[in-house]
Amino acid sequence: MDGKRKPLISANWKMNHNHFEAIQAVQKLSYLLSAADHEAVDVSVHPPFTDLRSVQTVLQSDEIPVLLGAQDCHWEASGAFTGEVSPAMLAKLDVSHVIVGHSERRQLFGEVDQVVNVKVKAVIAEGMTPIMCCGESLEEREAGTTDSRVASQVRAGLAGLTPEQISSMVIAYEPIWAIGTGKVATPEDAQSVCATIRRVVREDSGTAAADAVRIQYGGSVKPVSAPDLMRQPDIDGALVGGASLDPEEFARIIAYRLVG
Repeated sequence: MDGKRKPLISANWKMNHNHFEAIQAVQKLSYLLSAADHEAVDVSVHPPFTDLRSVQTVLQSDEIPVLLGAQDCHWEASGAFTGEVSPAMLAKLDVSHVIVGHSERRQLFGEVDQVVNVKVKAVIAEGMTPIMCCGESLEEREAGTTDSRVASQVRAGLAGLTPEQISSMVIAYEPIWAIGTGKVATPEDAQSVCATIRRVVREDSGTAAADAVRIQYGGSVKPVSAPDLMRQPDIDGALVGGASLDPEEFARIIAYRLVG
């Protein structure tokens, strides 16, 4: 790390934990984290929509210094969109970060780059921070098109944003082949793609935005792999899936700096 960007480690619970389990998980996590952890790392938890109000109440009443995040949103503020949740609704719950364009949303629900872009803009318009995901499939990696695929996703997702807006964002590199498979990109591979992301931001939006934007790595991150990943100069955090469901395991990832 270069000292400029405070790491952000985010728990993406996906479709796990009912609101009772969510309360217990957050409370247990708060006991496991120290003041030094919070000083060194920003932490966000991203529960399912049905848990958000419960988790918000616990974070506020117990004064737990963990950021509340959401896993997705619609791009409109309101309207006839049955089953959807708007950015404005999330903002009212004091959500600070919203995951946008996760590979599961792209693959399973048909989200294309243009949808990701309008969602990013909608999240920013409500005063929240998007965590915009990008990443290549196994076929694209084997074909040698990782950099071009990721660069195109980044450019499409950031289209129309100002350098100042990009500076406050988070971009998450999540190789699709590593999501939920137990496979993790090597620290060198992850660094290479995260450096490509920063280069694209620099070319399109300037050095200040490139130096400020935080870039996470996601994809089967575990306590054993976190330290080497986090030592890479262009990796500013982690978007953690399965391992974040266990507060003890997630706390060990947050404390990566204490290893080695």
